[in-house]
Amino acid sequence: MYSMSPLTSVAPPGPGRPRAASPAASGAVAAQAATAFPAADAEERTRDRVLNAVLEHGPISAAELGDLLGFTPAAVRRHLDHLSRDGVIEVKRAARAGAGAGRPARRYVLSSQGQSTLGNDYLDIATLALQRLGELAGPDAVRQFAVERFGEMERRYAPEIEAAGPDITARAQALSEALSRDGFVASTTSIEAKAPLPAALSSVQLCQGHCPIQQLAAQFPVFCDVETDVFSRLVGVDVRRLSTLARGGHVCTTHIPTGRPAARGPHSPATSPGSLDEVSNHLQERP
Repeated sequence: MYSMSPLTSVAPPGPGRPRAASPAASGAVAAQAATAFPAADAEERTRDRVLNAVLEHGPISAAELGDLLGFTPAAVRRHLDHLSRDGVIEVKRAARAGAGAGRPARRYVLSSQGQSTLGNDYLDIATLALQRLGELAGPDAVRQFAVERFGEMERRYAPEIEAAGPDITARAQALSEALSRDGFVASTTSIEAKAPLPAALSSVQLCQGHCPIQQLAAQFPVFCDVETDVFSRLVGVDVRRLSTLARGGHVCTTHIPTGRPAARGPHSPATSPGSLDEVSNHLQERP
């Protein structure tokens, strides 16, 4: 007669009692579990790449994303569908250039929710503080705060943009690179006027795909106005804000004319930062 340790005794299988898994089966389950999490992580990283590409290049089509990232159409659409369900991207329908009156193309951009996930820390505190500042000291105090905030940006950017020389296109590109380093995801597009249009209509469009203070600027448009004036002084010509994220645009777009001489010397403002024009020049409708 002998006794078995409780750890080594095995009850025989019977009705209602599952048969113990074999060592080989247990090993297969463990291996599957071990590979599941890395696969999920890889999927998440890939989805982040798609999201970042939409942020930087949007509005962009699924086909363009596939070419840009080297993904198959099925893979791109799977990630786009997931991001759409999460509400961080949305579809913007745009007519194809030269395609006549056909069906507008589906192009993807970051949604307002997607923008808000990219860093609006302390938004509520900042909004309340500016509201209180306006109540106590008036709207000029809020403007002065914006002037001082963007004045620091102007001082940092000026040497780099001056180093680009007098060419307006080169200065706009230098501004774009500086903005991107600060998280604005900026890019430039040159638009050359061709005959019969006069060369003076040539321009650069400076786009910013992200605005860290988007929701704050939606309540205090003076931030957009002051930023536009800073851009004008930095590149050396009068610029015009065509759209802003704060007013519902998919990107902030600044029109920079390049086909005519600068109205003033590079970075020699006609007005001091403390006496900026009060008129807002950024549009309020979606582009």
